[in-house]
Amino acid sequence: MNQKTNVMRLLDGKKIAYKYHTYADTDAISGIEVATVLGQDPKHVFKTLVTQGKSKQNYVFVVPVEKDLNLKKAAQSVGEKSIVMIKSKDLLALTGYIHGGCSPIGMKKSLITVIDKSAEELDTVIVSGGKIGYQVELSLDDLKKVVNFKLEDITD
Repeated sequence: MNQKTNVMRLLDGKKIAYKYHTYADTDAISGIEVATVLGQDPKHVFKTLVTQGKSKQNYVFVVPVEKDLNLKKAAQSVGEKSIVMIKSKDLLALTGYIHGGCSPIGMKKSLITVIDKSAEELDTVIVSGGKIGYQVELSLDDLKKVVNFKLEDITD
């Protein structure tokens, strides 16, 4: 491994087992492209979406790259009337991550996090390693040790 991200250092520090994947030397951008380049089933590769509710509170939703976040279901899952995606330019200040490298692990602030319930059927999930080009794969049980989340049906 040529480069450790903060996410990897955090997992190492808590002695949490994970697999490391990189696509840094490719031009993959979309989640589906990333899954393809990594040779992974898109059902296993998750994207991290940061939103803001009508109350101005922020939320994190983690969904398979092949699916879209259903804003209505997502809002219901966190008790909001409505939610919107935050602007890319606001992401770094809020999470410590940039667009394309946002991980649910190790955010600057602890935000309410909801993962699509399709993850329950998987042995492992692959999420951003906190930097564009880097992914980490781990079990939901291990993810629970570093991210407080709940599972809900939040996709179309």
